[in-house]
Amino acid sequence: MSNLLWKSLVVSPAVLGATLLVSTTAIAAPNKTTVVSPVGQPGVTEVAQQPEILAQTTIDQVNRYSNEGSQNNSQSQVTSVSQFSDVQPTDWAFQALQSLVERYGCIAGYPNATYRGNRALTRYEFAAGLNACLDRVNELIATATADLVTKQDLATLQRLQEEFSAELATLRGRVDSLEARTAELEANQFSTTTKLVGEAIFAVTDVFGGDTGDNNNTVFQDRVRLNLQTSFTGKDVLTTRLAAGNANAFSQVDNNGAPITTAEGTQTFQVGSTGDNSVKIDRLTYEAPVGPAQVYLAASGGRHSHYAAVNNPYFFDNTDGGNGALSTFASESPIYRIGGGAGIAVNLPLGRGTGILGNSSITAGYLASEANNPSLSSGLTNGDYAALGQLNFSVGDRLALAATYVHGYNTSGSLFNSGSTSDATTGEVLVGTGQANTLLNASSTNSYGVSAAFRPSDKLSVSGFVSYHDVTGFGIGDDYEAWSYGLGVALPDFGKQGNVLGIFAGAQPYSFNRAGFTGNDTPYQFEGFYKYRVSDNISVTPGVIWLTSPGQNSDNDDAIIGTLRTTFTF
Repeated sequence: MSNLLWKSLVVSPAVLGATLLVSTTAIAAPNKTTVVSPVGQPGVTEVAQQPEILAQTTIDQVNRYSNEGSQNNSQSQVTSVSQFSDVQPTDWAFQALQSLVERYGCIAGYPNATYRGNRALTRYEFAAGLNACLDRVNELIATATADLVTKQDLATLQRLQEEFSAELATLRGRVDSLEARTAELEANQFSTTTKLVGEAIFAVTDVFGGDTGDNNNTVFQDRVRLNLQTSFTGKDVLTTRLAAGNANAFSQVDNNGAPITTAEGTQTFQVGSTGDNSVKIDRLTYEAPVGPAQVYLAASGGRHSHYAAVNNPYFFDNTDGGNGALSTFASESPIYRIGGGAGIAVNLPLGRGTGILGNSSITAGYLASEANNPSLSSGLTNGDYAALGQLNFSVGDRLALAATYVHGYNTSGSLFNSGSTSDATTGEVLVGTGQANTLLNASSTNSYGVSAAFRPSDKLSVSGFVSYHDVTGFGIGDDYEAWSYGLGVALPDFGKQGNVLGIFAGAQPYSFNRAGFTGNDTPYQFEGFYKYRVSDNISVTPGVIWLTSPGQNSDNDDAIIGTLRTTFTF
């Protein structure tokens, strides 16, 4: 055997040792993603996935694979394993790392004196480590230092090669397969920054009871929403939502057979219906962190519940329709239904201490429903608008509290319309009776609300709200007050993981003693539903909504709405 070949074999344990160490580290450290959602926070459903920020998605992985090696991960040479702040003598690979660093001197760490041994290894990093060991080989050969390795090392090397031959072959196969799949995904992917999230709702529903039941038929309604969620930094999200539907709310009829002007009984999948399944963009928003704050920008279709915590878990669904309560009233406090459209909001943390209040924050937002109209009495600041301020508190991880104030201005129409329209006859009024909703002239409104969500255990959630609305009209006799309140009890994972049993009761927004209106009874609503999770992407929700004193008149027959909702998510 030539002298050069013998010197190569003498130092080969350093090369293979480095290879085994970094390969084993890569196998032992799979990537994991954990999403933590505080009680009642918006943009996230408590039962399943959510979201809101596109982190660690398949697209992010593709971006990472596509850009490997482009980051500046400069490393610095160390001479002792003790220089690594994150390496302990009790680590399973300590001796191997100590040998590579102190005996062979061919392993480098990061500039901050860390080794990061539990992090997944990229091919570029592996190449860098291997190159360092090869440089050491050339140095040893050039200086003819052949006494660094013993015969026992060579014997150990041979045993390791034989023992791990199957694992190394499997690893090579997995790497080759991953490269092929990544190449195919990169060649055929929809976008490197955007993913599609869809929801389709099929609902069979009917209303029973007196004249209201006689004047309505059983219907089969649908609504489809396609969300294009784009992230440019991994922490921001641009939401472009396409919607289509044919759902309409039932007509309420009084004891004389005349229609009642009310939004009682409106269901969530009936919100934003295009009527004939025509497609429209009903939401265009952008959310991004700016320092410690989270900023929300809405160009169209903005809602207060997009950025403010509604504190109604399992009843509220941030897509407004497919997975929470059946009715718009049980879904969220009516105070979040005042105004909407285009504008800006900021959520600023006040502190993340370990005291009794734990996490707390302040939320402020401004939405204008006529922001796109350049007329003198419209636009971003001179048209209809609603400005929200909210204080959020968390007592430990079981109780969430919020105090909300909304100041709004409406030229006419309805109070609870989410900025979609000012015409109370179009069906877009989302909650409340005609007495509480109808604005006869231009009006200024001040609304106050409190909400709370309590989770005594993982199998029980209790939430509720109270809201008060003071309306000052600009015409004679236009002033009035309105109230609303509700309480819900949810049993998550009831009968099966992912299922939800929900019961809700409360009073729809109502107003007493308004001139020109009849009816001074409190319109109570009782609702029960059971969301049964068929699979990760399909759920079936049967439910019943019972309305008493429709139109605030106890002489009118109660209305009972029965619904079977099927939701497909993809």
